[in-house]
Amino acid sequence: MPEVRVLRQYCKGCGLCVAVCPVHCLRMSDEVTPGGVQPAEVVETVDCTGCLRCHTVCPDAAIEVYE
Repeated sequence: MPEVRVLRQYCKGCGLCVAVCPVHCLRMSDEVTPGGVQPAEVVETVDCTGCLRCHTVCPDAAIEVYE
């Protein structure tokens, strides 16, 4: 099963990854970082399909997908 990681230090909270995920394994965090960003986070109860859409659409390279 692929594993998704959000690199919070690079995420600017644009939400593009959340919008393109076909299985909704990402969401916007309720938490706001010290820099004022509401980053994306992984929904632990949903299995990633490994489509790489989130990784491809992220303008800041803040999403990593591993097998």
